[in-house]
Amino acid sequence: MNPEQDTHPNAFNAEPEKASIHPESRDPRLDSLQAPFVVRAKGLKKTYQMGEETVHALNGVDFNVKRGEYISIMGPSGSGKSTLFNMIGGLDKPNAGRIFIDDVDIASLDTAELAWLRCHKIGYIFQSYNLIPVASALDNVMLPMTFAGKQQADAQDKAVELLTKVGLGERILHKPLEMSGGQQQRVACARALANDPSIVLADEPTANLDSKTGEEIIELLRELNEDQNVTIITATHDHKMLAVSDRIAWVRDGKMDKIQERADINITEGEMHGI
Repeated sequence: MNPEQDTHPNAFNAEPEKASIHPESRDPRLDSLQAPFVVRAKGLKKTYQMGEETVHALNGVDFNVKRGEYISIMGPSGSGKSTLFNMIGGLDKPNAGRIFIDDVDIASLDTAELAWLRCHKIGYIFQSYNLIPVASALDNVMLPMTFAGKQQADAQDKAVELLTKVGLGERILHKPLEMSGGQQQRVACARALANDPSIVLADEPTANLDSKTGEEIIELLRELNEDQNVTIITATHDHKMLAVSDRIAWVRDGKMDKIQERADINITEGEMHGI
C-alpha cells in the first residue's frame, strides 16, 4: 500500500487526535476557523550523544505558532534552531515533550499517518532547492500531488497555476539547470504549495541567493502568506526576513530565549535595535 494515499485504516479507527489528520474526517477549512494555533510545542527536549558528551540540542522549548502568521526562527549555529525546525516538519522526534500540528500529536502517528501529514499539511522549501534535476519545473511541482494520489490532469493544471503564480508561467518545461537560483527557488515555493498545506517551512530560503534575488523570494513568501493565508515558518540568518515577519523567535543554547513582535524591533540598514 502506498503510504501517501488516504486509505490507511488506522486513520479511520484511531482515537480522535489521530483520526483528525484524515482528509475525509473533517474539512480542513474548519480547522482554520476553529484552531488558533497551527503548531503547539510543549517542553521539547532533544539530546545527542557525541562520544562521552551529551549534547542538549533542545532543553525544554515551548513554542506556539498562530494560524496564518509569518514567523522567523533565528539563532546562531548550534543554538537548536534547526532541530526545532525539523521537529515542526515531522523530520525528527523529541526525547521528551510533545508537538502538535493542527491539534494532532505527531508522536502518536504511525509511519503511514506521519507520511500523510508531511505530504498534506506541510510544504517544504530548502536552502539548496532540492529539485529533481532531470525533471521539468512542471514535473517537480506535480510530484507531491502524485504522491497524494491526485489525478494527473488535475495535478498538471494546478502545477501550471502555481508556477504562473510565482512568475514562471513561461518556464514550466525548463529543467532546474536551465534556470537561475532565484527561479529554482520559485519552483520550490510552487512545489511547497502543491497540496494546500497548513504550513510552509522555509529552511534558509535565501542563503544561496544574491541580495536582490533573496529579497524577491522574501517578498514572494510574504505574498503567499497574505494571499493564501498559509502559515510561513522560516529558519534563517537573513535579517531582511525580519522586516516581513509578524514575530521573531530567538533560540539560544537549546532554549527559547524570547519571541518578539515585529513592531518591537527597530530595523535599520545594517543593524537592529530592541533585540
